[in-house]
Amino acid sequence: MSTKDTSFASTQFEPWRALVIYALLILAITAVVARLFTLQVLEKDSWLAQAEENRTREIISPTSRGIIYDRNGTILASNVAAYNIVITPAYLPNDQADIQRVYRELSAQTGIPTGFPLTDASIEAAKLVSPCIPGPGIAQMVYLQNTNAPYKSVKIQCNVSEKMALTVRQKAMNWPGVSVEIEPIRNYPTGSLTADVIGFLGPIPASLQTFYEDLNFVSGRDKVGYAGVESYFDEILLGRNGRRVVEVDVAGQELRNLQPPADPVPGENLVLTIDTRLQKAAEAALIGEVNYWNGYFGKVRISSAVTAAINPKTGEILAMVSYPTYENNRMARVIPSYYYKQLEEDPRKPLLNHAVSDEYPPGSVFKLSTATGALNEGVVSLSQVIQAPGELKLTESFSPNDPGNERTFVDWNPAGFGTIDFLRCIAYSSNVCFYKLGGGYKDEIPEGLGILRLGEYARALSYGRQTGIELPGEASGLIPSPQWKRINRGENWSTGDTYIASVGQGYVLATPLQVLMSAATVANNGKQMQPTLVHAITDSDGKTLERWLNVFADGHYTISSTSDLTALSTRQISPFSPTMRWDVTVDPLIAGYTCENSYCTPTDTQKTVRPDVIQKIQEGMRLAVTDSRGTLQREIYQLLEVNLGIPFAGKTGTAEYCDNVAQAQNLCQFGAWPSHAWTVAFAPYNDPEIAVVAFAYNGGEGASVAGPIVRKVMAAYFELRAIDAQQNK
Repeated sequence: MSTKDTSFASTQFEPWRALVIYALLILAITAVVARLFTLQVLEKDSWLAQAEENRTREIISPTSRGIIYDRNGTILASNVAAYNIVITPAYLPNDQADIQRVYRELSAQTGIPTGFPLTDASIEAAKLVSPCIPGPGIAQMVYLQNTNAPYKSVKIQCNVSEKMALTVRQKAMNWPGVSVEIEPIRNYPTGSLTADVIGFLGPIPASLQTFYEDLNFVSGRDKVGYAGVESYFDEILLGRNGRRVVEVDVAGQELRNLQPPADPVPGENLVLTIDTRLQKAAEAALIGEVNYWNGYFGKVRISSAVTAAINPKTGEILAMVSYPTYENNRMARVIPSYYYKQLEEDPRKPLLNHAVSDEYPPGSVFKLSTATGALNEGVVSLSQVIQAPGELKLTESFSPNDPGNERTFVDWNPAGFGTIDFLRCIAYSSNVCFYKLGGGYKDEIPEGLGILRLGEYARALSYGRQTGIELPGEASGLIPSPQWKRINRGENWSTGDTYIASVGQGYVLATPLQVLMSAATVANNGKQMQPTLVHAITDSDGKTLERWLNVFADGHYTISSTSDLTALSTRQISPFSPTMRWDVTVDPLIAGYTCENSYCTPTDTQKTVRPDVIQKIQEGMRLAVTDSRGTLQREIYQLLEVNLGIPFAGKTGTAEYCDNVAQAQNLCQFGAWPSHAWTVAFAPYNDPEIAVVAFAYNGGEGASVAGPIVRKVMAAYFELRAIDAQQNK
């Protein structure tokens, strides 16, 4: 073959190569068509939704939170304007020199650094800081906002003075892009005076973010209640945010509304039963007494205290002071971490409302329960003579066959009271007398009330269960039983436990509100009214709304315009109408028991408290004031009743304790334990309209420490009543 023929054969195009090229082209075209089919047909809805999302924006307009008033119209929580200096990057001048001039002049006015030069390191540092937090310069904050949403403003300085805001507004004509934003924040005119009742606001918790966002609230901007009635009534105080759906361009600039806008709906207003004037007098009385005794002992002996007042006939809480407290105005814009940590670590627990959320041994104020049960069950009669020496030696046993061991039970009065009757057991607060009433004593009182029957009467007077006050975190207290002790202590109940429980010691625990409710129930002839803080709920125009509180079996509650028949309990809270929980003289609340040798077994019977029994308990409390040996004769009768001419009745308590705080301070010395001070009283005696409780942690003797607080609160109440009567003439 020639050379020419060989060259031609080597360059000849082979058919299989063409087939490969065609196959590749077909595969490529098929892949493109398949992808287009997937995007335009199969995934059409998804991509259409994303495109729609890119061109639409939902704007949530903040609403106005409801205002909180006291019963006289004094504002306790309101919304005030806070002024923020903001910059909208899209509206800044086009020329970089003009932008730098705006930054320099704004920096000179506000003190915020310009942020020049703008470096990568400074921008990265600014990403770690939230708006309004000192640190980044103006240039860094604007740069970050410009890269995210140039038509959305960024906060340069927050909560500036009104004078500063007016100055910036005036100069904004020469500062394109700079403006003043008005933001509502919570203001508490009465501050710490009512902080434990009102509470404070905070950011939406992460655990509830989905719940609130479904209601159109914005995490990181909107705030919700964290404590007090701000938390409990958050549902009605919040209102509803406004909502707009708008079309935006690629830079985020609004073009038009895509849906009819929904305007914000302001929250409903809350009118409380609290009288701020009485609250102030109660706080002054409480803190004054605490400071006096701490000064007297030369150290902080009384670390916390409570006083509260209620109308026994209606259940309206007139005052509630918990000491120590906190300043809720410091939580208005943000919750300072250092301040919150300081409050959390304070062993006195200032964030806790001690009136409803803390439990203490009630001591002798609990004897009202023992006295009611003993007289109603026939353990003692009015004419019976009771020996009240300074101490009793009793045999303590843990079972019917246990021979037991001898144990000494002492009275608060080492000399004893000699021979007294039932009413003077109450008036003198004789421990020995109540030991006998609760646990029995030889042939004198063969069969005492016993712990099971005592528990029935204590619960009927309010102990051992939540009262339903409209505050979060209410404690239940504790009325112990043999079963409770076996489960929680791993021991049998002893006769000594009954003796100690009869005087409100041992395992018995109560909140100050429960103590107040027990005395209010006695004062109101056995009718226990629902304690409440709500006088009315109104709309933004001041019109009173009908609202019901519905509490369900799982513990959650709703506030609505109608009662919910599926709820465990329901009651009208607005407009205010007194609600009776029960009447111990009418409602058969007391389970029947048969008792022998200090051991009781239940029967199928339910009983009431006889009206005459309640009357005699009232008389015993009255003797505590009028009898020369009564525990309140000096504090109430001599210093208050003689001056005002208004008859009072009351009960004192000195409750020994040994908690972790006392143990840490080595105070739990046998025979000389520290004690809390209690006093509870009501007036006028024949027609009660106020009951007051006072409690002082580690206060010592009840009459001398808690008694003066009650006396001063009572005096303030009747002085205010006289002033109001004079003004209404």
